[in-house]
Amino acid sequence: MEKPFKENMPILEDFYNILLEQNNDKATGIATRLEIYVLGSMNVFNHHTNVNIDNRIVCFDIKELGSTLKMLGMLIVQETVWGRVAINRNSGKSTRYYIDEFHLLLKDEATAKYSVEIWKRFRKWGGIPTGITQNVQDFLASREVSNIVGNSDFIYMLNQNAEDRAVLAKQLDISKHQLSYVTNSNEGEGLLFLAM
Repeated sequence: MEKPFKENMPILEDFYNILLEQNNDKATGIATRLEIYVLGSMNVFNHHTNVNIDNRIVCFDIKELGSTLKMLGMLIVQETVWGRVAINRNSGKSTRYYIDEFHLLLKDEATAKYSVEIWKRFRKWGGIPTGITQNVQDFLASREVSNIVGNSDFIYMLNQNAEDRAVLAKQLDISKHQLSYVTNSNEGEGLLFLAM
């Protein structure tokens, strides 16, 4: 494509159609394997985007993706945000990246490893990643979490249940007195854990 624009950017279906035109067994085999992603139930990525990633604030919502595509969706979002971090770094800008339900990224081994890699790279390149979760036990159960905690300037904890407080106390070496700030605390009140 000589002059690609958002409106005429090739999509997966264009590639699929070119494969079918080849009159070649290998090309036809590849096209057959792509059918579910082009014509079938997993065709969610076979469209032009409706997201302007040049906006100052961009929100990616992958809630509607089925479990089969959710991990792929997470990786695509992280790669897209990484691209923005690289562009902004060259312009001398910081990029803030807020990840809600962060523990979900750490459930799958592939997205967990990539999340750790991204977390480290973001910080070196002027990115400000922020992981948000209400599932502290799930978050801290990940083998990769120590890399994320070790590469974080601070952790802000709000009210926690007894099980989560015990896990936080062990993982972050928090005293009983300090835990009182996340025990039956009021809305917006909590404990700020600073990395040293």
